[in-house]
Amino acid sequence: MLRIEADILIPGRGDPIHNAALIVDGPTIAYAGPIEGAHSAAGAAVVNVPALMPGMWDVHGHFMGIRTLNVEEIARTPLAVLAARATKDAEVAVSAGFTSIRELSGLGVHLARAVAEGSVRGPRIYGAGGALSQTGGHGDLHAFPLDFIHDVLRRTGFSYLCDGVPECLKGVRMQLRIGARVIKVLASGGVASELDHPVHAQFSREELEAIVAEAARADRVVAAHCHGKPGIVAALRAGCRTIEHGTFLDEEAADLMLAREAILVPTRFIIDRLVRVGKEGGIAEYAYRKAVAINEQHQKALRIAIRKGVRMATGSDIFTSAGGPAGWGLNGHEVGHLVEAGMKPLQAIEAATATGPLTLGPQAPKSGQLQAGYDADFLALAKNPLDRIGLLAEPEQVRKVWIGGELVKDLPI
Repeated sequence: MLRIEADILIPGRGDPIHNAALIVDGPTIAYAGPIEGAHSAAGAAVVNVPALMPGMWDVHGHFMGIRTLNVEEIARTPLAVLAARATKDAEVAVSAGFTSIRELSGLGVHLARAVAEGSVRGPRIYGAGGALSQTGGHGDLHAFPLDFIHDVLRRTGFSYLCDGVPECLKGVRMQLRIGARVIKVLASGGVASELDHPVHAQFSREELEAIVAEAARADRVVAAHCHGKPGIVAALRAGCRTIEHGTFLDEEAADLMLAREAILVPTRFIIDRLVRVGKEGGIAEYAYRKAVAINEQHQKALRIAIRKGVRMATGSDIFTSAGGPAGWGLNGHEVGHLVEAGMKPLQAIEAATATGPLTLGPQAPKSGQLQAGYDADFLALAKNPLDRIGLLAEPEQVRKVWIGGELVKDLPI
């Protein structure tokens, strides 16, 4: 039994509580609320902290193990090297206050096993396996011969090329076979891919509907990478649960998101960082040009979504290893970007905590909130993040981290 007393407790959803207590019984929260209402916990260890909040969720990250902002690096790096780097990135994520990751293509679906068995220290990982891409789509590496790319993707599993309904069905089943908790589809062109245009829709209506239906039979939802409005609309009409990026989202598309109760994962961090870092981060010339071209539109779309009240969850789209210009450990910047775009700090924290599990649909754990019966995944901070949201982007301000009631980061306060 553990009792934590905090000057302020931010529950994830709802108003903050001053002079609060959190009681943990094993891996589960037993009480969260005013200190006066906390029952006595005989023999419990007592910890006093300035601020307490749920562990954060990054619902769009990639454990890929590459060191530069050029995804072509996966084609020339041994898988064992990529995996070793990703293992370190998992540790860094926890230190930054992220206790849960929805990993939307990469090594996460396998890394999750190592974390769960205790071989690796890391967050809870809900992996997608390989992202489903049409041939020549965002998940293809256009500069290389197709036969070579098929070999690369078989080796790494970072994406799965499929064309036509039967191949799309098999693509879903192949990800389920390795334990995917969510399915990722690349429903538009992208930035990090060479020849496709971010506005252009990818996959037909029949293909998208087949992917969503096959995922639903296994109680999985589909996350749709979409920049252009045609892809956003097609993904929503097919029943995709989340829209990733949403760069060309407008009022009409926002209304459709509201009607479908979909969740936007804007990934503002990565677009901003690609533009700021530029070629110094090893980004390919074509990717840099695309990022610059869509940057202002992406900002505009995010502001529209906030004004319209579209539900959002935080996702950084980090795909490079820690220590780089846009690597793991910088995930908390996404919360600040939401505030910069018009969210109130408490809303942005909700997007980073309570909304995270909703992006998994039926696979969602009881997580992201400090309330009785929920997973005991939470953080102690040196100061109140509502006073300065930028604290959440500073891992040194995250003094203690608990996952499942176990202390996994412990710095003095």
